[in-house]
Amino acid sequence: MQENSPAPAALSRKFSVAPMMDWTTPHFRYLARILSRHTLLYTEMVTTGALIHGDTQRFLRYHESEHPLALQLGGSDPAELAHCAKLAEQFGFDEVNLNVGCPSDRVQNNMIGACLMAYPDKVAEGVAAMKAATDLPVTAKHRIGIDGRESWDELCEFIEKVAAAGCETFIVHARIAVLEGLSPKENRDIPPLKYEWVYRLKEKYPHLEIIINGGIKTFDECHQHLQHTDGVMLGREAYHNPWLLASVDTEFFGEPPTVASRHEALRAMLPFIQQELERGVYLTHMSRHVMGLFHGMPGGRQFRRHISENAHKPGSGLEVIEDALAKVRES
Repeated sequence: MQENSPAPAALSRKFSVAPMMDWTTPHFRYLARILSRHTLLYTEMVTTGALIHGDTQRFLRYHESEHPLALQLGGSDPAELAHCAKLAEQFGFDEVNLNVGCPSDRVQNNMIGACLMAYPDKVAEGVAAMKAATDLPVTAKHRIGIDGRESWDELCEFIEKVAAAGCETFIVHARIAVLEGLSPKENRDIPPLKYEWVYRLKEKYPHLEIIINGGIKTFDECHQHLQHTDGVMLGREAYHNPWLLASVDTEFFGEPPTVASRHEALRAMLPFIQQELERGVYLTHMSRHVMGLFHGMPGGRQFRRHISENAHKPGSGLEVIEDALAKVRES
């Protein structure tokens, strides 16, 4: 952690950024934390198999400044989930979250993700095993249903069984997942959003923490949802327009912003990028996550183009970022 950096904010789920494969990497999360102290950040989904049989250190590596930080797991075997929940605690994460929402074929075949909505007892077993293995909060991120299991009563059955196993926080993507016939990308857009179902869950289960997710883009929408739920989770909007996060601490937590400008935010990231370059990380693996920082700004297109055309070149370093920064006028 940087010297004199403030202590991490307490974990709050009032505003969070969704776990997104290939996007919510440690490099994006470092930028997100520069922009907001209070936003709860999630890792990409990591499967229990990858943690148990793969490079555990690599999968669980993060920078100390990223707290509060939640680990999202993909899996369904109770013993494996318990083992990985223990790892989450050992590595210092602040929450462990079970993915019951990913619709891809690859994870379905391994009983991971949205297909588990059809097996609430199995999800409950996994949650109970995780709760027994760790003192961390155990949460679930899920859809409102899947094809063939789309009714309100089935959603309530899922919530009740998983809550009885000890889960107190449900992050609800307000669409069903269509497992037959739609790609993961189509599943983020085509099934209609039913925000009112998430509102009804909070009404029916006031003792549970209900976080709403899916299609949320503006703070006005966030405030509307917060009248009915305990928190909002943003996904693609927070990634493609990360400067949005710079207003979160003021808008939702009544605290001053952590940075005054996009330039200041990116400059604050340069020492970290340099450390990663020295560790052998390619610039393009980091620079792709800052491309949206000047979204909608004069010079933003030139900023993105310069990085796109130069970051992949052998030996490229901080000068690529600095030259790109010079193409955007400092406000």
